[in-house]
Amino acid sequence: MWAPVLLFSIVAHEYAHAEAAYRQGDDTAYMLGRITLNPLKHIDPFMTVIFPALLALAGAPPFGAAKPVPVNPRNYRHYVRGDIIVSLAGIGANLVLFVVSAMLFAGVGLAAGAVPALEPSLTIAQRMLFYGMWLNVILAFFNLLPIPPLDGSHVFYHMLPPQAGLQFRRLQALGFLPILLIVWVFPGALRALLWPARQLMSAGLALVGDFAIGPGVWPS
Repeated sequence: MWAPVLLFSIVAHEYAHAEAAYRQGDDTAYMLGRITLNPLKHIDPFMTVIFPALLALAGAPPFGAAKPVPVNPRNYRHYVRGDIIVSLAGIGANLVLFVVSAMLFAGVGLAAGAVPALEPSLTIAQRMLFYGMWLNVILAFFNLLPIPPLDGSHVFYHMLPPQAGLQFRRLQALGFLPILLIVWVFPGALRALLWPARQLMSAGLALVGDFAIGPGVWPS
Protein backbone atom coordinates (compact mmCIF):
# COMPACT_ATOMS: atom_id res chain seq x y z
CA MET A 1 0.00 0.00 0.00
CA TRP A 2 2.92 2.35 0.54
CA ALA A 3 4.33 1.92 -3.00
CA PRO A 4 1.73 3.98 -4.95
CA VAL A 5 1.83 6.62 -2.21
CA LEU A 6 5.61 6.89 -2.47
CA LEU A 7 5.46 7.02 -6.27
CA PHE A 8 2.93 9.86 -6.25
CA SER A 9 4.93 11.71 -3.58
CA ILE A 10 8.21 11.67 -5.51
CA VAL A 11 6.42 12.59 -8.74
CA ALA A 12 4.77 15.55 -7.01
CA HIS A 13 8.19 16.55 -5.65
CA GLU A 14 9.75 16.63 -9.12
CA TYR A 15 6.69 18.29 -10.65
CA ALA A 16 7.01 21.10 -8.10
CA HIS A 17 10.66 21.66 -9.07
CA ALA A 18 9.71 21.85 -12.75
CA GLU A 19 6.77 24.18 -12.17
CA ALA A 20 8.80 26.48 -9.92
CA ALA A 21 11.64 26.67 -12.45
CA TYR A 22 9.19 27.63 -15.18
CA ARG A 23 7.68 30.35 -13.01
CA GLN A 24 11.17 31.68 -12.26
CA GLY A 25 11.91 32.07 -15.98
CA ASP A 26 13.55 28.78 -16.96
CA ASP A 27 11.64 26.73 -19.53
CA THR A 28 14.13 23.81 -19.70
CA ALA A 29 11.88 21.39 -17.79
CA TYR A 30 8.82 22.66 -19.69
CA MET A 31 10.44 21.95 -23.05
CA LEU A 32 11.29 18.42 -21.89
CA GLY A 33 7.72 17.72 -20.77
CA ARG A 34 8.57 17.52 -17.06
CA ILE A 35 5.76 19.82 -15.87
CA THR A 36 3.43 16.85 -15.51
CA LEU A 37 2.23 14.36 -12.91
CA ASN A 38 2.75 11.52 -15.38
CA PRO A 39 5.12 9.21 -13.45
CA LEU A 40 6.72 7.90 -16.64
CA LYS A 41 8.29 11.33 -17.17
CA HIS A 42 9.94 11.32 -13.74
CA ILE A 43 11.00 7.69 -13.27
CA ASP A 44 14.66 6.88 -13.77
CA PRO A 45 14.94 3.18 -14.78
CA PHE A 46 18.07 2.61 -12.69
CA MET A 47 17.71 4.87 -9.64
CA THR A 48 13.93 4.46 -9.26
CA VAL A 49 13.53 0.77 -10.11
CA ILE A 50 16.67 -1.33 -10.58
CA PHE A 51 18.90 0.08 -7.82
CA PRO A 52 16.23 -0.05 -5.04
CA ALA A 53 15.31 -3.58 -6.13
CA LEU A 54 18.94 -4.71 -5.94
CA LEU A 55 19.28 -3.19 -2.47
CA ALA A 56 16.12 -4.95 -1.33
CA LEU A 57 17.41 -8.29 -2.64
CA ALA A 58 20.73 -7.74 -0.89
CA GLY A 59 19.05 -6.81 2.39
CA ALA A 60 20.71 -3.37 2.34
CA PRO A 61 19.06 -0.17 3.62
CA PRO A 62 16.61 1.17 1.01
CA PHE A 63 17.55 4.05 -1.24
CA GLY A 64 16.31 5.39 -4.55
CA ALA A 65 15.66 8.56 -6.48
CA ALA A 66 13.55 9.98 -9.26
CA LYS A 67 14.98 11.47 -12.43
CA PRO A 68 16.27 14.95 -11.48
CA VAL A 69 14.47 17.84 -13.13
CA PRO A 70 16.90 19.60 -15.52
CA VAL A 71 17.10 23.33 -14.91
CA ASN A 72 19.29 26.18 -16.11
CA PRO A 73 19.65 28.67 -13.23
CA ARG A 74 21.08 31.25 -15.63
CA ASN A 75 17.56 31.66 -17.00
CA TYR A 76 16.09 32.64 -13.62
CA ARG A 77 15.02 36.26 -13.44
CA HIS A 78 16.88 36.51 -10.11
CA TYR A 79 19.54 33.83 -9.80
CA VAL A 80 19.85 33.42 -6.03
CA ARG A 81 16.16 33.82 -5.24
CA GLY A 82 15.19 31.59 -8.14
CA ASP A 83 17.64 28.86 -7.15
CA ILE A 84 16.37 28.85 -3.56
CA ILE A 85 12.71 28.84 -4.59
CA VAL A 86 13.18 26.02 -7.09
CA SER A 87 15.25 24.00 -4.62
CA LEU A 88 12.63 24.32 -1.87
CA ALA A 89 9.64 23.76 -4.16
CA GLY A 90 9.83 19.96 -3.97
CA ILE A 91 10.16 20.06 -0.19
CA GLY A 92 7.17 22.40 -0.02
CA ALA A 93 5.12 20.00 -2.15
CA ASN A 94 5.88 17.12 0.22
CA LEU A 95 4.92 19.20 3.26
CA VAL A 96 1.64 20.17 1.58
CA LEU A 97 0.95 16.50 0.87
CA PHE A 98 1.70 15.73 4.53
CA VAL A 99 -0.93 18.25 5.64
CA VAL A 100 -3.46 17.09 3.03
CA SER A 101 -2.94 13.45 4.02
CA ALA A 102 -3.50 14.32 7.68
CA MET A 103 -6.72 16.17 6.87
CA LEU A 104 -7.99 13.32 4.70
CA PHE A 105 -7.00 10.84 7.43
CA ALA A 106 -9.37 12.63 9.80
CA GLY A 107 -12.05 12.91 7.11
CA VAL A 108 -11.92 9.19 6.35
CA GLY A 109 -12.25 8.43 10.04
CA LEU A 110 -15.37 10.59 10.26
CA ALA A 111 -16.80 8.94 7.15
CA ALA A 112 -16.27 5.49 8.67
CA GLY A 113 -18.23 6.55 11.74
CA ALA A 114 -21.06 7.87 9.58
CA VAL A 115 -21.20 4.87 7.21
CA PRO A 116 -20.03 1.74 9.12
CA ALA A 117 -20.62 -0.49 6.08
CA LEU A 118 -17.67 1.19 4.34
CA GLU A 119 -15.29 0.63 7.23
CA PRO A 120 -13.19 -2.16 5.59
CA SER A 121 -12.50 -0.07 2.49
CA LEU A 122 -11.97 3.11 4.50
CA THR A 123 -9.49 1.31 6.75
CA ILE A 124 -7.32 0.60 3.71
CA ALA A 125 -7.64 4.20 2.54
CA GLN A 126 -6.70 5.48 5.98
CA ARG A 127 -3.61 3.30 6.13
CA MET A 128 -2.51 4.70 2.77
CA LEU A 129 -3.06 8.20 4.15
CA PHE A 130 -0.91 7.29 7.15
CA TYR A 131 1.83 6.41 4.67
CA GLY A 132 1.08 9.68 2.89
CA MET A 133 1.89 11.54 6.11
CA TRP A 134 4.97 9.50 7.00
CA LEU A 135 6.61 9.24 3.58
CA ASN A 136 6.08 12.90 2.70
CA VAL A 137 7.47 14.21 5.97
CA ILE A 138 10.52 11.96 5.54
CA LEU A 139 10.98 13.05 1.91
CA ALA A 140 10.70 16.72 2.92
CA PHE A 141 13.27 16.65 5.71
CA PHE A 142 15.59 14.22 3.95
CA ASN A 143 15.79 16.49 0.92
CA LEU A 144 16.30 19.48 3.21
CA LEU A 145 19.63 18.07 4.43
CA PRO A 146 22.53 20.29 3.28
CA ILE A 147 24.31 17.40 1.59
CA PRO A 148 24.91 17.37 -2.19
CA PRO A 149 23.02 16.66 -4.35
CA LEU A 150 19.96 17.09 -2.10
CA ASP A 151 17.82 20.22 -2.39
CA GLY A 152 19.02 21.60 0.93
CA SER A 153 22.58 21.78 -0.39
CA HIS A 154 21.52 24.40 -2.95
CA VAL A 155 20.15 26.61 -0.19
CA PHE A 156 23.18 26.01 2.05
CA TYR A 157 25.50 26.94 -0.82
CA HIS A 158 24.05 30.45 -0.95
CA MET A 159 24.57 30.89 2.80
CA LEU A 160 28.34 30.36 2.53
CA PRO A 161 31.03 32.91 1.66
CA PRO A 162 31.81 32.84 -2.09
CA GLN A 163 35.05 30.85 -1.85
CA ALA A 164 33.66 28.32 0.62
CA GLY A 165 30.51 28.04 -1.48
CA LEU A 166 32.59 27.24 -4.56
CA GLN A 167 34.44 24.47 -2.74
CA PHE A 168 31.18 23.11 -1.36
CA ARG A 169 29.58 23.08 -4.79
CA ARG A 170 32.38 20.87 -6.10
CA LEU A 171 30.98 18.08 -3.95
CA GLN A 172 28.20 17.81 -6.54
CA ALA A 173 30.68 15.87 -8.67
CA LEU A 174 30.48 13.00 -6.16
CA GLY A 175 26.83 12.40 -7.06
CA PHE A 176 24.92 10.33 -4.51
CA LEU A 177 28.07 9.00 -2.82
CA PRO A 178 27.89 11.35 0.23
CA ILE A 179 24.25 10.39 0.83
CA LEU A 180 24.93 6.68 0.40
CA LEU A 181 27.76 6.90 2.94
CA ILE A 182 25.40 8.40 5.51
CA VAL A 183 22.60 5.92 4.75
CA TRP A 184 24.83 2.84 4.83
CA VAL A 185 27.83 3.73 7.00
CA PHE A 186 26.37 6.21 9.49
CA PRO A 187 22.68 5.28 9.88
CA GLY A 188 22.70 6.71 13.41
CA ALA A 189 23.64 10.11 12.02
CA LEU A 190 20.77 9.90 9.53
CA ARG A 191 18.30 9.10 12.31
CA ALA A 192 19.56 12.12 14.24
CA LEU A 193 19.27 14.38 11.20
CA LEU A 194 15.70 13.23 10.62
CA TRP A 195 14.66 13.94 14.23
CA PRO A 196 12.55 16.96 13.13
CA ALA A 197 10.63 14.71 10.72
CA ARG A 198 9.73 12.32 13.54
CA GLN A 199 8.65 15.19 15.74
CA LEU A 200 6.39 16.64 13.05
CA MET A 201 4.90 13.20 12.39
CA SER A 202 4.22 12.78 16.09
CA ALA A 203 2.53 16.18 16.18
CA GLY A 204 0.41 15.27 13.18
CA LEU A 205 -0.68 11.98 14.72
CA ALA A 206 -1.49 13.76 17.98
CA LEU A 207 -3.95 15.91 16.02
CA VAL A 208 -5.61 13.24 13.88
CA GLY A 209 -4.80 9.95 15.59
CA ASP A 210 -8.12 9.90 17.44
CA PHE A 211 -9.83 9.59 14.04
CA ALA A 212 -8.15 6.24 13.36
CA ILE A 213 -10.76 3.65 12.44
CA GLY A 214 -9.03 0.86 14.34
CA PRO A 215 -5.73 -0.90 15.02
CA GLY A 216 -5.65 -2.15 11.42
CA VAL A 217 -4.77 1.36 10.26
CA TRP A 218 -1.30 1.29 11.81
CA PRO A 219 1.39 -0.72 9.99
CA SER A 220 2.71 -3.70 11.91
